Amino acid sequence: MLLAGKNAVIYGGGGAIGGAVARAFAAEGARVYLTGRSLDAVETVAGEIRSVGGSVETARVDALDERAIGEHLDLVAAEAGSVDVSFNLISHGDVQGAPLTEMSLADFERPVVTAIRTTFLTARAAGRHMAKQGSGVILVFGGYGPPMPNLGGLQVAFGALESLRNALAAELGPYGVRVITLQTGGITETIPEGFPGGQEIVADIVGQTLLGRAATLADVGHVAAFAASDRARSITASAINISCGAIPG
Repeated sequence: MLLAGKNAVIYGGGGAIGGAVARAFAAEGARVYLTGRSLDAVETVAGEIRSVGGSVETARVDALDERAIGEHLDLVAAEAGSVDVSFNLISHGDVQGAPLTEMSLADFERPVVTAIRTTFLTARAAGRHMAKQGSGVILVFGGYGPPMPNLGGLQVAFGALESLRNALAAELGPYGVRVITLQTGGITETIPEGFPGGQEIVADIVGQTLLGRAATLADVGHVAAFAASDRARSITASAINISCGAIPG
C-alpha cells in the first residue's frame, strides 16, 4: 500500500473531491483524519471508509479558523505521532457566470481571499509539525487550461495558490517537506444535475482536452495518493497535471 503508516489530514472531507481523496488515501493504508464544518457530510464519507475496513477519524473544524486548525492538528500529532499529509479541499465560494466587468468586488475577491487564507493557515500548521519531524507532504488543489470567460475570481485564486505553493516548497524543502499542486481542467462529476448551462460547461471542459474526457473524482484520488507517497519523493514545487491534456491558451 502506498500510504501504509501515514497519517493524512483532509480539510473539506465531506465534499465530492475531499471524499474521493479520503477514500483513495484509506484504500492505500493511510489513517485519514477528515474535517469539515458540517459533521454530517464528513461522517457520511467516514462511514463509507469504515465499511470497507479503512481507518478514519472525524472532527468539526472550520478551515478558515486559525485557532481551530492549530488545536486540531496538535491533537492529531499527539495522538497519531506524526502529520504526514495535509490536503485542503474546502470550497472557495467562487461565483461564476458573469463577466468581470459586471461582477461585484465582493464576489470577485471571495475565492481569492478564501483560497489563500485557508491554504496558508492549514499549510502553515502542517508545515510546523512536518518540519519538526523532517518529512511530510502538503497538497494543493488547482486548475489548468486555457483562459476562460465568466469564471470570476477562480482562475486568479488558482494563480495565487501556485505562488504560495512555490514559497512553501522553498522554505520547507530543507526540512524534507514536499509541496505539490494537483491541477485539473474541471471535474464534470461535480456539476449538479440540472445546473443552468451544465451541459455546455461539460462540453467545454471535455472539448478542450486531448483525451476527449475530463478527470474523474477517482482519478484525482489515485493521483493524490501517489503524490503523497514516497514513490513521488522527488516531486516538489511543481504541479501534477491531471487535466486529460487540457489545451493551454
